[in-house]
Amino acid sequence: MDGKTQDTNAQAEKTDEKSESLGSFAFFVLKLAAVVLIFRSFVFAPFSIPSESMLPRLWDGDYLLAAKWPYGYTRNSLPFDLPLIPGRVLAGQPARGDVVIFEHPVDGTEYIKRVIGLPGDTVEMRDGQIVLNGQPVPKERIEDFTIPVSPNTSCASGAVPDTNEDGEPECRYAQFRETLPSGKTYNVLDFGAEYADDYGPVIVPDGRMFVMGDNRDNSQDSRYPAVPGGGVGLVPQDNLVGRATIMMWSTDGSASYIRPWTWFTAARWNRMLEGI
Repeated sequence: MDGKTQDTNAQAEKTDEKSESLGSFAFFVLKLAAVVLIFRSFVFAPFSIPSESMLPRLWDGDYLLAAKWPYGYTRNSLPFDLPLIPGRVLAGQPARGDVVIFEHPVDGTEYIKRVIGLPGDTVEMRDGQIVLNGQPVPKERIEDFTIPVSPNTSCASGAVPDTNEDGEPECRYAQFRETLPSGKTYNVLDFGAEYADDYGPVIVPDGRMFVMGDNRDNSQDSRYPAVPGGGVGLVPQDNLVGRATIMMWSTDGSASYIRPWTWFTAARWNRMLEGI
């Protein structure tokens, strides 16, 4: 075997090794993508809060994980709503007070609201107080809620502009604590007398749910007819995507991609890794 043949064989072996390495890497990437896809579809999925309809608990700029298994699986559980799951598999009904993510019944946009009424419940509002199955849901005035002004947060019409002890601008809202019949408690905001403070009564049909935003006078929810980009009406439970579970990240919106240090100064560190 001459030197030229040896060089050719060595070059062929290197080419084979390189092809094998590329093939192994591609197979690893495919396996990783499959694991991520399965995890996102059936275990946890990320969700960002795009508005202030769920103040005071959830702020614009919050990023959370939604548990996918509590309510079963539908095509809504899969990326791009792939029609691979018929109906709702392993179905589970939400509990009153759950914070749920669901697809809008008309335009398919993902919304996040709190479940107030389940099938068979009679829901109404009187002077801003929920009446559930004929019984007013206790609503107790508590300390005001304040939130710093930022690119993600401005004072709505029901807020009182204020400053904190450092002289920085903030928004102050009247805050109340509601307690559902199960004992579940959560805080809500109320701007005062508004259009949707009187509603119903309505009976929640089978397979539906009545949802509301905690920021009661700044939420397009089940009190409004389902229209694209607006109210959601009585939401089909088959539209459920998951249950809000844990806060992973939060930003006030002041970060800039070209200024890496702002990634840290914009973070709301005290809101991370909190349960919902």
